[in-house]
Amino acid sequence: MKENIEKLRKLREEAKLGGGEKRIAKQHEKGKLTARERIDLLLDEGTFEEIDIFVTHRSSDFGLDKQKYFTDGVITGFGKIHGRPVAVFSQDFTIFGGSLSEAHAEKIVKLMDMAMKLGIPIIGLNDSGGARIQEGVVSLGGYADIFLRNTLASGVIPQISAILGPSAGGAVYSPAITDFIFMARGTSYMFVTGPNVVKTVTHEEVSFEDLGGAETHAVKSGVAHFAMDSEMEVLDGIRKLMEFIPQNWKDRPPEKEFDFSQNLIVPELNEIVPDNPNKPYDMKRVIKLLVDDGEFFEVHKDFAENIVVGFARIGGVSVGIIANQPAVLAGVLDIQSSRKAARFVRFCDAFNIPLLVLEDVPGFLPGTDQEWNGIITNGAKLLFAFSEATVPKVTVITRKAYGGAYDVMNSKHIRGDFNFAWPSAEIAVMGPKGAVEILFKSQIEKSDDPQKKTEELIEEYRKKFANPYIAAMRGYVDDVIEPSETRMRLVNAFQTLKTKVDKNPDKKHSNIPL
Repeated sequence: MKENIEKLRKLREEAKLGGGEKRIAKQHEKGKLTARERIDLLLDEGTFEEIDIFVTHRSSDFGLDKQKYFTDGVITGFGKIHGRPVAVFSQDFTIFGGSLSEAHAEKIVKLMDMAMKLGIPIIGLNDSGGARIQEGVVSLGGYADIFLRNTLASGVIPQISAILGPSAGGAVYSPAITDFIFMARGTSYMFVTGPNVVKTVTHEEVSFEDLGGAETHAVKSGVAHFAMDSEMEVLDGIRKLMEFIPQNWKDRPPEKEFDFSQNLIVPELNEIVPDNPNKPYDMKRVIKLLVDDGEFFEVHKDFAENIVVGFARIGGVSVGIIANQPAVLAGVLDIQSSRKAARFVRFCDAFNIPLLVLEDVPGFLPGTDQEWNGIITNGAKLLFAFSEATVPKVTVITRKAYGGAYDVMNSKHIRGDFNFAWPSAEIAVMGPKGAVEILFKSQIEKSDDPQKKTEELIEEYRKKFANPYIAAMRGYVDDVIEPSETRMRLVNAFQTLKTKVDKNPDKKHSNIPL
């Protein structure tokens, strides 16, 4: 037995070396961590339990029978983050460039199936050159097996992807189906076809970074939810995200202790909204004054900045926040912001995370570019997401709530639970200027001083219609509150809504306007 144990220990040490010392050194030279170093930084110390360490590929073509490595380029197993169990796989670029073979795929599929049975999140640390060409269609079949599991697991367990190297071709679709994508600046990239193919087909000259780097996907495409400056920041970011989300769709997000006797009045909120309704202000400042300890974990920070989404706690309760940002494009809703917010709302609803909506929206962005690219169906995605959501939903209208955008931003009419408005709220079909120009066109034209007449009518319209009281009289908002009271009202609202039960009609599934 002693000899057998020694042999086992020796084989384990061999497996932990991956592709060998030289390749590990090369990985470090590129500014990248190894697959095992990433797992150690991600998980609580000493909690990782590896499975399938002795798996190797079964191929013999192209000389592969003479190149066999334990783990076959992916490390799989279970561990804990903040004391809660997770499943994790980490692709090892030192072994065949992390390329996906039949055996490699089988390990990931086995892990995903176990994660589903256990009801725990799955985290993928991706660093792969793509399908293992030597295995041909078998490796492509392995990708499809993973895609199927991603799809079936969607809305059942949280799925998180970190791109920590290349992710090209078929490899990008698994992360794309998952709930959140993290990327590291300078060392990670994603694209369906690389720069060489792009040049051949379209004659465009483009670098790896510009085509599919972290900044590109965090700012332009919105594919990446988070772009971090280093791999260590990515792994810390995943740990931070895990503080706000539950283990599975039947679970509730973790809650923190909260001192309900503390003073919840925030006088500074009374000074934030400018007297001039057209002057911008930063909604992130409002968020930080409303949430516990001023801590806000923003998602999609650099994409579609006219809407802000992310996680925080209010009264110890984990909540998802969706807020119009008047400091960017006046907070208008457009294609990208609608899509960004809709995806976030659906994630929160799938995993029992209550929603807080902070509303200051002048409407949808007009123009041929928006219309021709589908603002109608993209705006409808956000409307659909809010309407479908059955989690606790609270809205605070800080200023503008005009037109269809008023309806879309979690209005009472689409099952908002508590809807509050500040005295500065303007709730109407459209802004005063547009309304006056339509309603009083003939009066203005006949006036001796059209500009002065327009200004007088705008002021009259604003006093009569652009306020929260007509909506309050009809019960469309539950109360008009002082801004300083908002944090107190939100803490109480989310405590009250803990026992909320709502459901949608029985169906196979809905058909969101894609």
